[in-house]
Amino acid sequence: MIVDFDTLAKTVAALTEGESDPIALMATIACEVHHSDDRFDWTGFYRVVSPNLLKIGPYQGGHGCLVIPFEKGVCGAAARTGIVQLVPDVEAFSDHIACSSSTRSELVLPVWDGQGELIGVFDIDSDQPDAFTEADATALAAILKRAFDQV
Repeated sequence: MIVDFDTLAKTVAALTEGESDPIALMATIACEVHHSDDRFDWTGFYRVVSPNLLKIGPYQGGHGCLVIPFEKGVCGAAARTGIVQLVPDVEAFSDHIACSSSTRSELVLPVWDGQGELIGVFDIDSDQPDAFTEADATALAAILKRAFDQV
């Protein structure tokens, strides 16, 4: 099954309408996105907890890394640069952190609150190589923006 982003966006919007708690939003979005597409093997958030440091937040899938410095890995790169990271082959990403040995590709989006502050990153891992597209990134960024603008 491949995600229907229009339906996913409407579902997330309905479930999160008026919610301003970031953890509640993260938990709901991780669940809905994870179960929307068979490509998504691990779906979750890493929260900014101090300068240059991410810690695991709500997620779906197997265990995740507990702590990721901004200087390390795909999630750190998204947090450090504020730019979406679309990685077709994690083996080719020089400082990829292997939280799961089965991960082959990754999509990580920075998450901003309504005041434009970075509050975390949204990470999706796939056991399939080259699983993600720019269209995935664009659609997910719009879903995140709508939800987290309430925070």
